[in-house]
Amino acid sequence: MKVGFIGLGIMGTPMAGHLLDAGHTLYVHDIKPVAAELTVKGAIPCPSGAEVAAASEVVITMVPDTPHVAAALFGENGIAAGLGAGKIVVDMSSISPIETKEFAARINALGSDYLDAPVSGGEVGAKAASLTIMVGGPQAAFDTVKPLFDKMGKNVTLVGGNGDGQTTKVANQIIVALTIEAVAEALLFASKAGADPAKVRQALMGGFASSRILEVHGERMINRNFTPGFRIELHQKDLNLALNGAKALNLSLPHTASCQQLFNACAAQGGAQWDHSGLLKALELMANHEVKAV
Repeated sequence: MKVGFIGLGIMGTPMAGHLLDAGHTLYVHDIKPVAAELTVKGAIPCPSGAEVAAASEVVITMVPDTPHVAAALFGENGIAAGLGAGKIVVDMSSISPIETKEFAARINALGSDYLDAPVSGGEVGAKAASLTIMVGGPQAAFDTVKPLFDKMGKNVTLVGGNGDGQTTKVANQIIVALTIEAVAEALLFASKAGADPAKVRQALMGGFASSRILEVHGERMINRNFTPGFRIELHQKDLNLALNGAKALNLSLPHTASCQQLFNACAAQGGAQWDHSGLLKALELMANHEVKAV
């Protein structure tokens, strides 16, 4: 297929690379120069989103937040300017479900289909092509794009209509945040009590408390590796979507709110760019204790 890809950051670059490896023709655009690892495989840089869209059957966006998607779609020389009947826009960013529905309606008015397809799995999943992809939109468009999704992820689900993919991603981020917080509390407790947190984690990996978060982020915490796979500032953005949505729905998400406060504390310590497993450091500050392998 002729595929467009806009947004070639930590996640987008390996995702685009998998599409190239699968033999698709790839037209790319980013605010920064396109990585050599893509151009050597044949990626074709374009000066604007409009040119990417004009050349492509399917256009994928992978950018940080709702305003960035709006700009990529509807800004000057944006994707919308290059669309026409029969094309498909796929937003794989994590953004507002409400605004996603508005974006979809505007794209549909141009004769193109729209899928919201946010992902979970972070940089590790992007590189391994093992992302979980949560999709909202029409079945026919999903069926057309499914072979592309299968090159980037392993668990691909059409959840419902436009906006439902983003709603699922918000739910995912609530679970991830609360589980990171639980793992951080557990390892902090174990370490302060004098146990080796690395061995505690090893033991827990064989029991009911086992999780992907304990496996990956627990190891990060013990090794004190907070180089970002997924930045705290991006998780703050996702929890804002959850909390604003909860307000609109008249429901309370008390533990989501407390996780957001811990992320805020990390950001206040200069940690907005830390990996989200760095939430541990907010708890360590309150405990006056640092988790270390014995």
